[in-house]
Amino acid sequence: MQRRSLLKSTAVLGLAGGLGWPAFAAGKIKPGAKAALIVVDVQNCFLDGGTLAVKGGNEVIPVINTLAPAFENIVVTQDWHTAGHASFASAHDGKKPFETAKLSYGQQVLWPDHCVQGTEDAAVSKELKVPTAQLIIRKGFHKDMDSYSAFEEADHKTATGLAGYLKARGIKTVFVTGIATDFCVAWTAMDARKAGFQTYVIEDATRGIDLNGSLAAAWKQMTAKGVKRIQSADIATA
Repeated sequence: MQRRSLLKSTAVLGLAGGLGWPAFAAGKIKPGAKAALIVVDVQNCFLDGGTLAVKGGNEVIPVINTLAPAFENIVVTQDWHTAGHASFASAHDGKKPFETAKLSYGQQVLWPDHCVQGTEDAAVSKELKVPTAQLIIRKGFHKDMDSYSAFEEADHKTATGLAGYLKARGIKTVFVTGIATDFCVAWTAMDARKAGFQTYVIEDATRGIDLNGSLAAAWKQMTAKGVKRIQSADIATA
């Protein structure tokens, strides 16, 4: 509460934007020029009828569309797998989707074939309306390594370049939305914190897979890393 009060006070003084924090107006967060909305993997593969459909995934689209006009800066991410990708259960003899395998970078959840490069399944939903989006980050395109995070691939070493891009643009704060909360959203948010960004996850603009308790575990991990959990109603959209 003390930090929130401080932010409100600096916003009144007109200082919040200069400090790189979002301004607070009437109890709501008003993203400024130094904030970015990250829209994670709102692709056909994760939506109704997709190859790895996430329950309720389509419900994030109107929420994100409502939020988008409040942001000057938007980044969209896109799962972009090769055929026969190492994260696919079909690439491992005797393995089934949602089992795990040990790969060179650690334990990997094995998924149904999904988001294969150039397919309609991998396309960003046509219902998503983010007109100020300036960048698409494609991830998981290396055949032998998955990439949940928009900032780093699964080895936690190979950078996507997003952190450098945001810092070059003067971005200090990121708001993460999309699919799935407990995988690509969570990893993106935690890596954003590691890269030094103030980070919020807008909960009702995300949906999770919840594989063996993964959703609760992801929220616990994000909280421990300093990620803030908010709702779309906390953002000033007008």
